[in-house]
Amino acid sequence: MDSAPSSETPRRVTILGSTGSIGCNTLDLIAREPDKYVVEAITGNRNTDLLVVQALKFNPQMVAVASEENYASVKSALSGTGIEVGAGEESMVEAASRPADWVMAGIVGGAGLAPTIAAARRGATVALANKECLVCAGDLLLSEVADSGATLLPVDSEHNAIFQVFNFGEPEKVERVILTASGGPFRETPLADMRDVTPEQAVAHPNWDMGAKISVDSATMMNKGLELIEAHYLFPVGENQIEILVHPQSVIHSMVAYIDGSVLAQLGTPDMRTPISYALGWPHRIAAPSPRLRLEEIGRLTFEAPDFERFPALQLARDALRAGGDVPTILNAANEIAVELFLAGSLGFLDIARLVEATISAIPMSRPGSIGDVLDSDSRARTKARELAADF
Repeated sequence: MDSAPSSETPRRVTILGSTGSIGCNTLDLIAREPDKYVVEAITGNRNTDLLVVQALKFNPQMVAVASEENYASVKSALSGTGIEVGAGEESMVEAASRPADWVMAGIVGGAGLAPTIAAARRGATVALANKECLVCAGDLLLSEVADSGATLLPVDSEHNAIFQVFNFGEPEKVERVILTASGGPFRETPLADMRDVTPEQAVAHPNWDMGAKISVDSATMMNKGLELIEAHYLFPVGENQIEILVHPQSVIHSMVAYIDGSVLAQLGTPDMRTPISYALGWPHRIAAPSPRLRLEEIGRLTFEAPDFERFPALQLARDALRAGGDVPTILNAANEIAVELFLAGSLGFLDIARLVEATISAIPMSRPGSIGDVLDSDSRARTKARELAADF
């Protein structure tokens, strides 16, 4: 699909989750070359002030806000602009269903599932920055992509890196896919000291500027576990061919090893505008303002195997992938609740993985056949996780 933006035919884009880190970085790229893009719709959640500012700057056809209680304030702020304003889950799906060529799926968590499916169902090019869509409903999403002829482009820096160096024409020549991980802020912290980790410490990622939830996932390395599950769906390799390697400098974003001994890697500074620009311009490269990589200034790149005792979330995720059914959905939902409780100060840092494991053990596995089934499993897991957390 050759649908890269050009001066003659601006690319029509929708940004699901425009007020988050991914959405803001996407709009930053679009603002640098406004003649090449037309913004069809944007969506947001709690940060309605920023959503209104974005709407006034980019003049989309539609703005959708997740919470209906924020509808009136957004509607009032955009009165007289001609911009359609909606609120609630149905409006988020409507925004994704509008006629954009390219959709950034940047809504964090399970809330992004239905809108992303809607965008894929109509055959759009979907830039996927939401981990949960593939973790919770990988088979269903890929089925929609295949049926509609949609294009799925990974935006996570690791999967985007693999996408850039993976030989899809000869996948049988791939020996291993290697996901790199920074190791987060507690890679060298004594395990006993990790019991007292505070939310403020956990969100202070050493390399990346991310939201609170994703930063905590990086600190527990659950993010890498979720990425392992994603990689299983994105690339035609077996689970046993996907490895995780700790690389503290976050310069090599991931690698693909081939049967001849070659290992191809994608390198760059830790700036999400690089993978976003790759997806925004695909199938062509476009300019991005990311700081340029100067290896002579970095001087040294190091690697180490992950510590599964320190980061039990890695094994939980691999076990969930092997189990199949709705176990990855339960894993993800329980983790979202656990991180929420941790950020609220009502759950310890090391209890995040313990609560996820307990939730998986407490719910019998089922095999979802529809998005409704996935959402039911998600809901059951959230309820059970909250119940179990009372005993932690």
